Amino acid sequence: MSTPHVLLGLLAQGSRHGYELKRAHDRRLPRARPLAFGQVYATLGRLQRDGLVAPAGQDRDGGPDRTSYALTGTGRDALDRWLDEVEPPLPYVTSTLFAKVLVALLVADAERAREYLVAQRRAHTDRLRELTAVKTDPSATLDDVVAADFAINHLDADLRWLHTTLERVADWHREVHS
Repeated sequence: MSTPHVLLGLLAQGSRHGYELKRAHDRRLPRARPLAFGQVYATLGRLQRDGLVAPAGQDRDGGPDRTSYALTGTGRDALDRWLDEVEPPLPYVTSTLFAKVLVALLVADAERAREYLVAQRRAHTDRLRELTAVKTDPSATLDDVVAADFAINHLDADLRWLHTTLERVADWHREVHS
């Protein structure tokens, strides 16, 4: 995820201070990893340095001064260019799940890998049920449903891979031990 571009997109709706940006991010991307406040302010600092956002005012709502930031014309152009770019499919597999299965096969026997695959399939299935419930919740927002759909499709792909890998491990085990 491109945190700078997400923050630019949130600022396209109007000026906000860091706390509001963090809340808006966590609300609008409900299945994404929540942003840390430090990450928000560090990113705002880089965006300001690069001329993509500018301070738009300060307020003090019963606490310390809060600087609001607004998208600049240059920031809007950068956001538009980013939105126009098609994301290439990732060339490499960067999944902890994939790495764990390969390492289990390298350092353990097929039974250990099979046990891990079965446990992981159970965890994925449980998460799939949770996400399906989100989609049928009458209070779910469009953001919630779109995020759940995205996660469900990824979990479904993982489950298909887990099933295929379990079959391959079983076949390999039979070949080695027969």
